[in-house]
Amino acid sequence: MMIPLTPQVEIVLAIVAYSLCSGSLVLVNKLTLHYLPFPSLVIAFQLAACIALIYGAKILGYMEVDPFKWEFVKPYALYIGFFSCGVYCNMRSLATSNVETVIVFRALAPAIVAFLDAMFLGREWPSQRSWTGLGVLVLGAYMYASEDEKFQTQGLSAYVWPGLYSIIIALEMAYGKKIVKSVPLKTRSGPVIYTNVLGFVPMLLFATVGNEYGKFWEFWWSNSEHHLPPISVGLLIVGSLVGTGIGYSSWWCRSIVSATSFTLIGVMNKCLTILMNLLIWDQHATAGGIFALFICISGGMIYEQAPMRGANPPGDPIEKVDVETVKEEVNLMAAESPGAAQKRRG
Repeated sequence: MMIPLTPQVEIVLAIVAYSLCSGSLVLVNKLTLHYLPFPSLVIAFQLAACIALIYGAKILGYMEVDPFKWEFVKPYALYIGFFSCGVYCNMRSLATSNVETVIVFRALAPAIVAFLDAMFLGREWPSQRSWTGLGVLVLGAYMYASEDEKFQTQGLSAYVWPGLYSIIIALEMAYGKKIVKSVPLKTRSGPVIYTNVLGFVPMLLFATVGNEYGKFWEFWWSNSEHHLPPISVGLLIVGSLVGTGIGYSSWWCRSIVSATSFTLIGVMNKCLTILMNLLIWDQHATAGGIFALFICISGGMIYEQAPMRGANPPGDPIEKVDVETVKEEVNLMAAESPGAAQKRRG
């Protein structure tokens, strides 16, 4: 039996869960690609592991899962296109750029989603404060590019994959919010299983296009003692568990905040990623680049969620919760629960 939660507490829990998973998955995938340079096959493995975990839990009676219905597959088809292309561009970006570059372009996505929110999802246009925050985001991205060695030597070609990722993730976030509102799935596992099952085949196709199967077998037989580096197996397992967690927490969070706010949360939680990336190895941006990155994140702190147009419908208190309420609730929970705060830091 689930414990009833107030809208404010539910938002906080969803944000914390999503932030922990999202903040760590970027770094886990970066490390995985360092040992296994096969982006599409790595993602396909993570998707398959998530599917196995969900149906395994269903067979054991631990959870219910929505059945597949054609009427639900059709609206998810376009989302899967965005999702698959976005994941592929993200992995290609991580393979060719440092983590900070990917985060900067991720930070630009809210500026695009803000327009989509107002044009297609029934929200008001951003307030003056929010436009200021989005402007700071763009300024930080410009400052980062001026400090980035790859941009200085390769020009715009260095940002092809990160740029595509930024555009596609914005479309994915906006359309994902539309799906949450329009597709009546009964369980939280529904969106996760639809996304993973329908996204598995496109990942295999991306692997074919990139000739990853042939490269993988060459890699496999290049070391007869350990076909795969032992650490890579551990990273695959960790990535699969975190990937399953982000599947649940992202759809949960997406269902109770606006598309722009959800996108910004994905940017803000990368502070953890930046810190861990600095501590683990030397493949990171310069001091000036990291400063510019925190300028981007500060822009996200300035932004506030735009309200829905007109009065909120009765029985929909979640839309009345603004960013300041969430911040106050987070601070309260951190003050009252040292154990939870320590867990988040870990």
